[in-house]
Amino acid sequence: MKRYRAIKRIKKPNPETTAKFLWEMCLKHLSQGKEGNKNLYRIFYYDCLPYGKKQHNPLTKKAIDFSKTEQCIFQLAFFEELKKKRKIALRLGVLEDRKGWIIKPSATKQLLSRTKSLEDLSESDVVYDFGQKMVDIKIGLDIASITLKRQVDQIVLISGDSDFVPAAKLARREGIDFILDPMWNPIKPHLFEHIDGLDSKIPKPKLILQERKP
Repeated sequence: MKRYRAIKRIKKPNPETTAKFLWEMCLKHLSQGKEGNKNLYRIFYYDCLPYGKKQHNPLTKKAIDFSKTEQCIFQLAFFEELKKKRKIALRLGVLEDRKGWIIKPSATKQLLSRTKSLEDLSESDVVYDFGQKMVDIKIGLDIASITLKRQVDQIVLISGDSDFVPAAKLARREGIDFILDPMWNPIKPHLFEHIDGLDSKIPKPKLILQERKP
């Protein structure tokens, strides 16, 4: 999702438009290669439900209702739009509430370099600490399951993460053609030995040259 927004230069994505674009991007993989059009088994989308509780910012004591944030509202609406698409399967992990606030890395760097003091920290310098759980495990289990059941002859993984390597190894040992779509993100050189091809279907982002300010 972050890569899609970056390439399309979208600050406030529309749930319906986003779901339609990403679904169509996935379908473009069906016609890749010399074999021509392929049959689609399923499109798996991995994520987790957004955080929707209330918390108080430790600096300002301001109450924040996360269920009313733009991110939460968009994500729930986006999931509903995905459910309407043919062949989509939502695979949702768990959002772990770590029950605390943390200082952003950028603010931490300023504190360590002494360009900012604790007294200078603002509301936007801290974020509530939560993280996804069970998502990578679900990806690995699904790849292993559809591979060993011989439900497909090709798997296309849209990701820039290297955590997929063990599952990719299993799929390739079983004769599955394993394609990686990093959405034009560069991948680490060692990952090439664990995939059968690299193919991005989103339009390639154009390099924008910024004029130097005098």
